[in-house]
Amino acid sequence: MIDAHSLNAPAGTTTVRIARWTPGGCVWCGSTDSVETFRNEPRCGLCREKEAVIDEAKHFIGMYGLRPLGGTLASDDEEEREYRVTARDAREVLNRIRLEKLPDPAAVRKALRPRAAAAVNAAASSTASGSASAKAPTKKSQAGVTGIDAIELQSRVEKLLTQLTSVDEQISALDGTQGLPARARMKDLEKQRTTVLTTLAALEKARRRTN
Repeated sequence: MIDAHSLNAPAGTTTVRIARWTPGGCVWCGSTDSVETFRNEPRCGLCREKEAVIDEAKHFIGMYGLRPLGGTLASDDEEEREYRVTARDAREVLNRIRLEKLPDPAAVRKALRPRAAAAVNAAASSTASGSASAKAPTKKSQAGVTGIDAIELQSRVEKLLTQLTSVDEQISALDGTQGLPARARMKDLEKQRTTVLTTLAALEKARRRTN
């Protein structure tokens, strides 16, 4: 379910716990910051970043058949040590922010279902409205729907453009930065950027259909 489950917290680690998970929050730490689906679960940006660092380290260790992560940091060279150290640091962060009680997977799936159903219903309603308008178009009703759609589309586009600017600024700030955490964060930002651009393209198509 979550890689950090299998990571043993190092001695002396102080765990700062959030009271409980709420629908829409990260299933590992409860945060609602930049939550996206990660391994079929809602996870925040920080958790995804740290999980990506650990994944990269595991890939490197497995590729060269080295000793599994955990325990000693003894390494054959500096590159191996960097992977082990950054994975350890990422693990410590995940263990520190871990919820005292992780949510039941069934409860998480139940919380996600209404959102998925709402999206499907919205799409179906939109299609039905479009069909009805095509069968019995009236200038008054058509103008009203188009006006509302245009305002909503413009609002979403503006929010996405603001988000895109923020992501681009973060990417620029990380440009040239070395180290596994920076590379993991860059991958996450690039994924967010692709998602925003894809959504903007879809909204542009929707805008053209309303014209």
